[in-house]
Amino acid sequence: MADRWKKVSLAVAFAGMVKEGAAESHAENLVLEIETSEEPVAPTLRAIQDGNDHERFMQHLKARIQEHDRDIERMCNFHYQGFVDSIGQLLKVRAIAERLKEEVLSTNRSLQRSGLPVIQQAEDLERTRKTHRNIVATVEHLQLCLPVLQMYCKLNEQMENKRYYTALKTLEQLEHTQLPRVKRYRFCENMAKNIPKLRESIMEASMSDLKDFLESIRKHSDWIGEEAMKQVQRRSNMESSVFVKGSSGPNKESSLVEADSTNPFSEDFIEEDEEISPLDKVDFSPVYRCLHIYSVLGMRDTFESYYRKQRGKQSKLAIQPHGNMYENLKHYKKYFYQILGFFVVEDHILNTTEGLVTRQYLDVLWNTALSKIAATLRNNSAYCTDATLLLQIKDQVVLFTHTLNSYGFNSTPIVELLLDLKDQYNEILMNTWVQVFSEIFDNDNYTAIIVETEQEYNEITRTIPFSSTELEKLPYPKRLPFSEFVPKVYQQIKEFIYACHKFSQDLHLTQTERDDMIRKSTNILLMRTLSGCLTALIRKHSLGLIELVQVTVNTIHLENACKYLEDFISNITGTTGDNIHAAGLQSTNIFRDARSEAEQEIYKRLNAKVDDFLELASYDWTLDEPRGHASGYIMDIIRFLEGSFKAFVHLPGKVAQTACLSACKHLSQALMDFLLDNNIRLMTMGAIQQFSFDIIQCELFANSEPVPGFREGALQMTFVQLRQLLDLFMVWDWSTYLADYNQPTSKYSRVNPHTAITILEKMRDSEKKKSNLFTNFKKNDRDRKKLMDMVLKQLRALVSSGPPRG
Repeated sequence: MADRWKKVSLAVAFAGMVKEGAAESHAENLVLEIETSEEPVAPTLRAIQDGNDHERFMQHLKARIQEHDRDIERMCNFHYQGFVDSIGQLLKVRAIAERLKEEVLSTNRSLQRSGLPVIQQAEDLERTRKTHRNIVATVEHLQLCLPVLQMYCKLNEQMENKRYYTALKTLEQLEHTQLPRVKRYRFCENMAKNIPKLRESIMEASMSDLKDFLESIRKHSDWIGEEAMKQVQRRSNMESSVFVKGSSGPNKESSLVEADSTNPFSEDFIEEDEEISPLDKVDFSPVYRCLHIYSVLGMRDTFESYYRKQRGKQSKLAIQPHGNMYENLKHYKKYFYQILGFFVVEDHILNTTEGLVTRQYLDVLWNTALSKIAATLRNNSAYCTDATLLLQIKDQVVLFTHTLNSYGFNSTPIVELLLDLKDQYNEILMNTWVQVFSEIFDNDNYTAIIVETEQEYNEITRTIPFSSTELEKLPYPKRLPFSEFVPKVYQQIKEFIYACHKFSQDLHLTQTERDDMIRKSTNILLMRTLSGCLTALIRKHSLGLIELVQVTVNTIHLENACKYLEDFISNITGTTGDNIHAAGLQSTNIFRDARSEAEQEIYKRLNAKVDDFLELASYDWTLDEPRGHASGYIMDIIRFLEGSFKAFVHLPGKVAQTACLSACKHLSQALMDFLLDNNIRLMTMGAIQQFSFDIIQCELFANSEPVPGFREGALQMTFVQLRQLLDLFMVWDWSTYLADYNQPTSKYSRVNPHTAITILEKMRDSEKKKSNLFTNFKKNDRDRKKLMDMVLKQLRALVSSGPPRG
């Protein structure tokens, strides 16, 4: 245990010694570190501060200080003599240094005096260099600002010259490129503040130009339309007569170039040597400029809405007619011009801009206008009564549709309108030709044409297809069978066909369709107009019988001539072969019907004239003895009939025969009516014998064959009934009549018992009147009276027993 504690004590003593040695070593190291370290001593001092051996450190520090003091003292002692020698030398040098100082000061003063001008020049040079630096800096700043100022001046100049789109581009470049480079300058702030105002002024100015353009283009749209129609006319080789002098467009194109800046037409468009589109002469820059400006400003929709709204209003004005269009062709032209001018401009805007005018928008605008245009044309054309004007209107409508089609616009409703115009044109022609035919008929003398020379004859044959071998053999003067109205009517029919052909031109019809249209119109002319005029002429009371006969003859030659109209229509339409319309013209039926009516009218007039003569008849039915000659009125009738039938030489034989037979039958019946007149109550044998003389003249007339071609005895049969009746009374052959009654071979087969009774009663009454006047009459008269009564009784028995004959 004691050894252990001894070892422990030794260890503790050793540890104390080690600790003491370590503390000494540590203190010594701290002092050495302070002395030799080139680093800051603050960490070392912090370590001393934090340690517990301050005293030991101070002891070591003092010991080190003392050691250094001893070293310093040894060094000073060693160098002391050298220090003294150095001091002595320094004192000697001091005097030399003072002398040198004086010399330096003197030299310095001399130098200062001589360098004063140099210093002055140096100061001037310094100021000059400073000024130069300022100038260079100023130039640099000005060069930096100069593009901004130049661009601003350029902007103002562009606005003055109304180059608004370029000005807007310049403004955008100024705002986004130039001004940021010089934003530190005060004037740039003013420019930046003024930019919105400039932009607004550009918008207002471009919009003002656009408004001026819209107003100007509205005023000149009719010129644009006229030029467009002329251009299409030249391309399609239509008749140049569509455009006449004095059209609604301006006479001189230079009149369109006005002095103001609102005129959209460029000034170099007057050259006419080469074909130039009218749109090439219009300056659309206000529209493009305004569109670009509003697009750049992000207001394109606003601009499109405004433009379409304004043009929509102008379209309503363009399709509005001016006054009564049907009164003058100029109104139609101006109407077409302003419509075309408007939509041609819109089509150009469609093709030269993107989205300002779309195809859908333009189609809607056109379709809306199209229905109103068609209605306007239909309503105004309905009042037109002039065929020439309507034909000119048709030409304008056709050219109008061609122009529309060339710009891609639908014109179907307007083309359909042409069909209505065709019907109206035909109606106007019909009314016109009614007057033409009526005037021809009124002015005709209804006398066969007499040609004195071959030239006159050839002129007529050129007018109407007519040839006669027999007539050509005769010497001049020659008498043609027809009157003047035949070639005139034929020529007017051809003129009508020409008029229809004119209307059919430029309608894009095939030859067959054109041929069909002309034939239908010609048929209507013949069947309605000419037929109606002929009917009115035939029924005209002032037309004499001879004139009526001439009309009948004229219809024959017109019928023959109108057969050639088929070839005439084919020639002008160019239709040949199978393309010719199969129906043909109805001229044969028309003239045949007219001739039939004329023939009936001839028969009627002939009989009426006979009635006029018969009204002059004055019979004394109480004559005791006949006068021995025929009545004067009968002779007049026969002379009239003979003269009339001589005029029937050019009539067809059957017509003349029918007229003669009708007149004789009518005369026979009228004479029979005289005998049977209820107003005549008394009749003597002398009156019957006198009446027989008139019948004899009629029989002689019938036997003279006034009209050739009758079957033998046919015309005489018209007076047989009268002759048998008169013979029966004059011969007093009652026994034969009664015995042969109803026998085919009877001598008095055509005597009707009723007729015989009527006349016999009138004779009996006449005998009774005589018996009252003369009471003592002869025995023969009494027997005659008894015979009359007996015959009357037998006749009445015949009537009651069976049907009469004759």
